[in-house]
Amino acid sequence: MKYFTSIIMKKFLKYGLLLLVLALVYVVYANYPRLDIITGFSAKSVCSCTFEAGRDLKSIEEGDNDIDMVNYASNKINLEEKSVTSSVFGLKKRTAIYKEGLGCILIPEGENQPIAFIPNRKISQSSLPYPYGNSPEIDTVFSNVNYKMLDLAVENAFDCEGYEQKNKTRAVLVLYKDQVVAEKYAKGFSRETKLLGWSMTKSITSAVLGVLEKQGKILLSQNKLFPEWEKDDRSKITLNNLLQMNSGLEWVEDYNTISDVTKMLFLEADMTKPQLNKPLIGQPNNSWNYSSGTTNLLSGFIRNQFKTHQEYLDFWYAELIDKIGMNSMVIETDLAGNYVGSSYSWATARDWAKFGLLYLHKGNWNGEQLLNESWVKYAATPTNGSNGEYGAHFWLNAGGKYPNVTKDLFSCNGYQGQHVFIIPSKDLIIVRFGLAENPEFDVNIFLSEVMDAIK
Repeated sequence: MKYFTSIIMKKFLKYGLLLLVLALVYVVYANYPRLDIITGFSAKSVCSCTFEAGRDLKSIEEGDNDIDMVNYASNKINLEEKSVTSSVFGLKKRTAIYKEGLGCILIPEGENQPIAFIPNRKISQSSLPYPYGNSPEIDTVFSNVNYKMLDLAVENAFDCEGYEQKNKTRAVLVLYKDQVVAEKYAKGFSRETKLLGWSMTKSITSAVLGVLEKQGKILLSQNKLFPEWEKDDRSKITLNNLLQMNSGLEWVEDYNTISDVTKMLFLEADMTKPQLNKPLIGQPNNSWNYSSGTTNLLSGFIRNQFKTHQEYLDFWYAELIDKIGMNSMVIETDLAGNYVGSSYSWATARDWAKFGLLYLHKGNWNGEQLLNESWVKYAATPTNGSNGEYGAHFWLNAGGKYPNVTKDLFSCNGYQGQHVFIIPSKDLIIVRFGLAENPEFDVNIFLSEVMDAIK
C-alpha cells in the first residue's frame, strides 16, 4: 500500500510541478509585450528609491514595487556603479543608472550613457526658522486649534492595528499660518526622507513657466510653439492650452496597458518628443484630456527658451526650487537630459510644503514676488471640460469633488495619493504621501477632519 501511495505522490508532484511551469510560461507569454515596461518600472523605481531616498531593497519591493506584474521582477543593485538591473525570469533586462544631480535615468534598449551636463546649484543656509530657513520651526500654539482633534485626524490617516482598511500613508504634514501644527511619518520614513511626487511634478513645471512669465519671457497667449507645428493646425495651440491640458492633441494616459504614457516613461530616450509628434484630434480649449506627454512637451518648450542646455538645467533650481529652500528636491531627467516634468521629482515632505506656501501666498516667498499673483489665480481657475477639477497643472475642488471641503482648495496630486493641498480660506497647507489614493484613501474624510480641528 505504501508503495502505491508513493507512486501516486510522485506522479502528483510531477504533474503539479508541470502545471506550475506551464502556468509560469503562460504568464510570461501573455505579458511578454509588457515586459519592457514592467522591468523598466522596476529598475527605475528601485534605483531612485535606493540612491535618492536611501531605502533598502526589501522595503522598496514590498512597498513601491508591490504592483501587479511589477512584483514579478527581480532586481540587482550595483552599489559601485550606482545602477539597478531588473528582469522577469531573466527576460527583458532593463537598467537604470544614478547620476548625481540628475537622479536615476532608465536606459532605453540600444541607447548609450546619459549626457554629462548636471545642474549647478547654489544652496544657501538661512538662520531663519522653518519654513523660510534652516533653523527649527517656532514652537507656536494657536488658541483656535484643537490639537487633540488634529492629532487624531492625522493618526486616522495612517494604518491602525486591527483595522482592515489600509491607508498606506507614509507622511502627513500640516502647516497653519506658516507654522507646523501636525507632523507624522510611517515606520522607515522621517522628515529627512525624500519622497517621489509623481505627477505633483507637473505643478513644479507649471511654476517654472510662471517664473518665465513673471520675467516677461513668455506669454500665455502665444502660439506657434514649435517649428514642427507651423505648417498645420497645431500652430494655433497656445501655451495656455497646453497648461490647461486642453490642446486637442491625441494622447492616451493609461498606466495599466501599453499606452502613450507607459511607452514614454519606460521606453523613450527623449520624453519631450511623444506628444510633440501627436496629431490634433480635438479643438483647442474644448478638448480637456489629462496628459503627461503634454507636461514633458512643456519641459521641451522651456528648454527652447535658453541658448544652452546648462542654462535650462540651472534655471529650475536657481529661479524657483532653491529660491524657496526646497534644497532636498531633485528633478530627474530622461536620457537626453530633459527634466521629466510630468513625473519624477523627489523632496522631503517639509520641502513639498514650501511649494504649497508659495502658492498660498500668491507667488510671494518671504517678501520676494517669484510669480505674478495673476499666475496663481490662473493656476486655480477651472479649464473648460474638466467639471471644475483642473486648472493650469493643478487640481481643483471648484466642482465640489470633496463635498466637505471648501471649494477654494487646489492641489498638486500624484500617482498613489501624493498631495500638497492648498486651502487659502483656511490659511492651510496639508501634505500627504502614501501608496493608496482616493477612494481607497478617503481624501474628503481626511481633509475635513483636519479642517474641523481648526476653528
